[in-house]
Amino acid sequence: MTRSLFDETPTPYGAPEAIAPGAVLLRGFACPVADALAQSVKQVIAAAPLRHLVTPGGHTMSVAMCNCGALGWTSCRSGYRYSRTDPLSGQPWPAMPGCFLAIAVRAAAEAGFDNFRPDACLINRYEPGARMSLHQDRDEGDMTAPIVSVSLGLPAVFLFGSGQRSDRPARYRLAHGDVVVWGGPSRLAFHGVAPLADGDHAQLGRQRINLTFRCAG
Repeated sequence: MTRSLFDETPTPYGAPEAIAPGAVLLRGFACPVADALAQSVKQVIAAAPLRHLVTPGGHTMSVAMCNCGALGWTSCRSGYRYSRTDPLSGQPWPAMPGCFLAIAVRAAAEAGFDNFRPDACLINRYEPGARMSLHQDRDEGDMTAPIVSVSLGLPAVFLFGSGQRSDRPARYRLAHGDVVVWGGPSRLAFHGVAPLADGDHAQLGRQRINLTFRCAG
């Protein structure tokens, strides 16, 4: 779905910014619903607490994580995988809040990916100094669907490269309410987040919350 050049309806966000083939940055796209998203994050975390996962190599991630939706992404010494239950509780992951699903579907459509219906949302909490090394999202069952990533709280430097880890990634400053969507030719692009700078966001304090939506099943 592309906004018509002749559509004079005011929009609360900037024009879609293409950052790579199949990858779009939507600045401020989630701002109108940011408060609802943040409140829903609290509810999900209350049911499935954030935790620092351990990678197969034995490294403890600096980013704290949990999930909602039918499937949740997990990591341990035996590998990466999606699970229908929270390994900490043995219970199903919390249902994906309606406002989560709505913003993910709208952002995907705005970026040109219609009929996006995510079944997993990974919630990442970055505190000052936390980072995400360059990686590919390749554990999902549907590689034809895009990834939708929503930023809340402190600004972060998003690293977005190509399908080759050796290529130098571009750097994008993501602020509260910004959304990045990537799929198609960029679906397996390496991406990450530079160490989070300290600060104090008016609504969320000294943290950044990232919502990453996937079609995992």
